[in-house]
Amino acid sequence: MRTNLVGLTFCLCTLALPLTREVAAQSAELPQASPHARVEQRVGLTDFSVDYSSPAVKGRTVWGGLVPYDKPWRTGANAATKLTSSQDFNFGGKKVPAGTYALYTVPGKASWSVVLNSSLDAWGNDGYDTKKDIARISAKPEAIDNHERMTFAFDDTTDDGTQLSLSWEKVRVRVPLTVDTKGQVKQNIEKSVADAWRPHFTAARYLLDNNGDLDQALGYIDQSIAIKATWWNQWVRAQILNKKGKKADAVASAEKAVQLGKGDRAFEGFFKADVTKAVAEWKK
Repeated sequence: MRTNLVGLTFCLCTLALPLTREVAAQSAELPQASPHARVEQRVGLTDFSVDYSSPAVKGRTVWGGLVPYDKPWRTGANAATKLTSSQDFNFGGKKVPAGTYALYTVPGKASWSVVLNSSLDAWGNDGYDTKKDIARISAKPEAIDNHERMTFAFDDTTDDGTQLSLSWEKVRVRVPLTVDTKGQVKQNIEKSVADAWRPHFTAARYLLDNNGDLDQALGYIDQSIAIKATWWNQWVRAQILNKKGKKADAVASAEKAVQLGKGDRAFEGFFKADVTKAVAEWKK
């Protein structure tokens, strides 16, 4: 019986060897027919990227053959190609919100349609739904020297725009992407100026909360108020003055904080009661 068990075990192990070798061979990393590719470009303050799979010509007829004319195409291989923008932008003149979109095309002999679609889960051409199109524009194909692998690139980039180009076989298609960089810069400057009071306020509050130099803290908070008076900095000023023993001045600053805080949800919901209570105590 023992001999039979040994023999059976040997036979099972022998039968498993080809399967084990087959699994090992399947798990070996091999070149993909259409490898993943990614290209990125900053335009002014906007970051663009394209994620796609890059098929090769391999002696085939691409346009009108491998890729039929006048039918939606995933614009690559495997999953649909994706275009991402960190800011709102114009896609061939069409306004598009910041985000990630599937990029489809409808190749034609004389003209292409280039489409941004909100559905990101489609694989290949399956699942494409025109109802989810965000923007659709026309583009003219250009003749180029043979380009073996399909490639996306950003060309002619300025602070306000770039050309997204698709090149494969002997055809190139370009789509202009533009951004309002001047408008974005203006908003950033305005926000920066509007928040210029904060560094001095933060420094004063730190000194107040950590038993720092109160005269220095008062200097910082006065600079903050000079830039922009808010209930935040007036309330910190009131607490500094109270800690220095200047009750009347503390009450005056606290009352200014109450006036400036009217309609502010943070003040009305969390701080107003504390400020009102403090004023009542200081007046005593």
